[in-house]
Amino acid sequence: MGKTYVIGEIGQNHNGSVDIAKLLVDVVSRPIHDKLFNNTLPTMDAVKLTKRDLNQELSQSQMDKPYNTPNSFGKTYGEHREYLELSDEEHFEVYKYAKEKGLDFVETLCAAGCLSMFRYFTPDKLKVASRDLTNLPLLAALAETKVPLIISTGMAGKKELDDAIDVITKYHNELSVLHCVSEYPTKYENVNLRTITYLKNNYPESIVLFRMGDFYETFEEDAQITSEILGITLTKRANGAASSVPLAGFPYHAYNQYVHKLLEAGYKVALCEQVENPKEAKGIVKRSVVEVLTPGTAISTKYLNIRLLVESRLL
Repeated sequence: MGKTYVIGEIGQNHNGSVDIAKLLVDVVSRPIHDKLFNNTLPTMDAVKLTKRDLNQELSQSQMDKPYNTPNSFGKTYGEHREYLELSDEEHFEVYKYAKEKGLDFVETLCAAGCLSMFRYFTPDKLKVASRDLTNLPLLAALAETKVPLIISTGMAGKKELDDAIDVITKYHNELSVLHCVSEYPTKYENVNLRTITYLKNNYPESIVLFRMGDFYETFEEDAQITSEILGITLTKRANGAASSVPLAGFPYHAYNQYVHKLLEAGYKVALCEQVENPKEAKGIVKRSVVEVLTPGTAISTKYLNIRLLVESRLL
């Protein structure tokens, strides 16, 4: 099992203060001593802040609503909420402080207008709140930045999650799905951690096909999956290393046939092509992911025409 990526959630618990935000970053950057099992745990990997655009978040009547309570930072709800927001420049200041502490910096952006902070810095990851999972225009705007995305499932069903993933993967495949329960605090009987197993089984990561001359090759776990689904030989190659690497591949001219089978099995497929002439390359030929195919993708017009012909005959 790989290392669990742990994020220290700050959100807007800084109460509109950069100094408080930095103190919370300090807390996140410290090792944690677990008294119950007497273990010292490693520090967290990242901190996360939240940015909202109140002009898109609230109506004028909500902004003007009286909110004069002991816990209010203004006479109206709008003034209260504005007080809790940090500016783009202040987010940048907290970002730089987190970097000094060796932490990744994650931002939950609740509106496309919040992307204005990209004038100052680019977060390591973007987080989508569970309430915005069905806000497909927002997902498209965030995905277009090509910054890795984390989406929360919240109260979403399979259709909502599928729709969100379809929008995001049109731009890139750096996507993590976070099991989320919209209950605070969550009762133990409602945690339902088995949902994580469901998500892993129903939303597998992409199989990466590396173009190597006249073949597409897969490696490691991808090779084992590809070999089983496609019925092709699984080989191993050491290349001078202490341990051999599982390897499975197929000729590039059989691309339609084999990639279609992978998509039908529910896998996304990332095509990593040679992006320079092998004859001109110095050392290893440069490769880059040029396309990510998702289940339901028509591989080519040739395959699409064949499928339509079969369906028309069935009708």
